Amino acid sequence: MFAETRRLWRPDGAAIAWHHEAAAGAARGILLICHGLAEHARRYARFAATMAAAGYHVYAHDHRGHGETTAPGAPLGRFAQHGGADIVIADVLAIRELARERHGDLPVILFGHSMGGLIALDAALAHPHAFAALAVWNADARGGLRVPAATFILKLERMFKGSDVPSDMLPRLTFQAWAKAIENAKTPFDWLSRDDAEVAAYIADPLCGFDASVSMWLDIFALIGRLPARLRAAPQVGDLPVHLLGGDADPATDGGASMIWLGNRLKMHAISNISSHILSGMRHETLNEIGWETAVSDFAAWCNQVCGRQGGKGGTEA
Repeated sequence: MFAETRRLWRPDGAAIAWHHEAAAGAARGILLICHGLAEHARRYARFAATMAAAGYHVYAHDHRGHGETTAPGAPLGRFAQHGGADIVIADVLAIRELARERHGDLPVILFGHSMGGLIALDAALAHPHAFAALAVWNADARGGLRVPAATFILKLERMFKGSDVPSDMLPRLTFQAWAKAIENAKTPFDWLSRDDAEVAAYIADPLCGFDASVSMWLDIFALIGRLPARLRAAPQVGDLPVHLLGGDADPATDGGASMIWLGNRLKMHAISNISSHILSGMRHETLNEIGWETAVSDFAAWCNQVCGRQGGKGGTEA
């Protein structure tokens, strides 16, 4: 487990909860973790410890509306009253600056799972020189007609009941639909993992599985909807190393199809340094799945290649 929760105070009064796992020995780089929807950063402690043992300073923070982070106008399930997508990106950049201040010019790798993958993708494309590499796991960034359709539904909900209450429709189209895709499921959250203990821990965690607000869902679809514009505006991203990973039994990414789609879309925009993996049998939370060790070992090897090429020296402050 992470040793303690620390706070990064933001100009608007938000207290961003963050955790750090110090690199063992000489540090190779810095890994920033963006967690997924309806969970929190502490769930990444095992991943952080493994990557720290491999030589990485690991930072994980709770997005607004999640975990231990507190912010004006952002209770559990809400990024912000207005402009939540931009605000959570700004928080990621603030955590990056904090890490660089503590460790010098070590290469910074940005990692995101699911919703966190959307946040990481948007941040890296909007600020390509801020990161040495990008990892997106188990995320669905596909746009098309689903973005205006979902936005229309959410705006109707906002009109009739407000934006700071849970959406009725989006859980049916996402969490509940994914649950139904798992045959012989024992719980509504078996789509997360085949590991019963991990699913039970998620269900028992009071900071997991909550209903996102209408405004948070609107912010999530805003992140998806602006991907094409981000790609058109960032031609200099071309040599950014990207690590994509999904599971072929993950209903949230259509069996990994969304990860394949993302890789193809990045290549269309001359982002060609892509390492792509679709893992057999894996459901949504690769880091909490049976066989997570192999996936993380391969990821650490990829990070070593990135940081070996990037170079950079930094401090070892814990």
